[in-house]
Amino acid sequence: MINLAVRNLRIFFRQKSSVFFSLLGVFIIIGLYVMFLGDVWVRSIPEGVPGARNLMNNWMIAGIVSVASITTAMGAFGIMVEDRARKNSKDFHASPVKRSSIVGGYILSAFTVGLIMSLVTFAIGQIYIVASGGALLPFGTMLKFLGVLFISVLASSALVFFIISFISSLSAFSTASTVLGTLIGFLTGVYLPVGNMPEAMQWVITLFPVSHASALMRQLMLEAPMDESFAGVPEAIVSDFEFLMGITFTYGDYTASPWVHVAVLVGVAVVFFFLALWNVSRKSK
Repeated sequence: MINLAVRNLRIFFRQKSSVFFSLLGVFIIIGLYVMFLGDVWVRSIPEGVPGARNLMNNWMIAGIVSVASITTAMGAFGIMVEDRARKNSKDFHASPVKRSSIVGGYILSAFTVGLIMSLVTFAIGQIYIVASGGALLPFGTMLKFLGVLFISVLASSALVFFIISFISSLSAFSTASTVLGTLIGFLTGVYLPVGNMPEAMQWVITLFPVSHASALMRQLMLEAPMDESFAGVPEAIVSDFEFLMGITFTYGDYTASPWVHVAVLVGVAVVFFFLALWNVSRKSK
């Protein structure tokens, strides 16, 4: 399993196009934010609020990292589809290697790619925030963020693994990757804040697994900036801002706690992992 995972990692990082397209959604969001979204969000904050730009920079970086966790995992699973399309998988199955080890190699490599690329995205984001006049996350908060990042990549890998279990051609994979890269900004509330969307779309976003990771990351990254920007502001205004920007998720009168988001991510990781394994085993018979 380890040898297959290493082989997949070498192939992925050797193919520059795979790395680029796995980060396409991230590049799109960064481009839109730099060109006009950043100014739009800053202007939406009442005039005179201190640290408005830093507040929105942290908000955007948190969303970008959550997006990277799923798009990079999707790109890594392209090797699995490529092996199917080129019949390489038949050679693997004809070898004495256990089928579970083969599947495990793909999963491990995709998770590793997602984790590495998400960490790189987070590091670049922190550099950007500091260069823009902000501050690094406190050490304790950073450890919590990395824990959320780990769970986010785990859940994203399981979800993508389930999707990929239905795909066997490179053209279908390319289409799925393009659709995911295009929609992920909406599904995580990055292109348009959750509170500005129709109610039906708000429910879609708050039920989408990766959005829970995005909410957790925003809560952690915005903790200090919000203390600065909203010092002395009534709690009702702060709550409205958190709902508008997808920092907290509300279902009717219930507001999800951080542990609810964690439970959703862990549950998604377990359920979709076993569903994908079942689907792959069913097709192999």
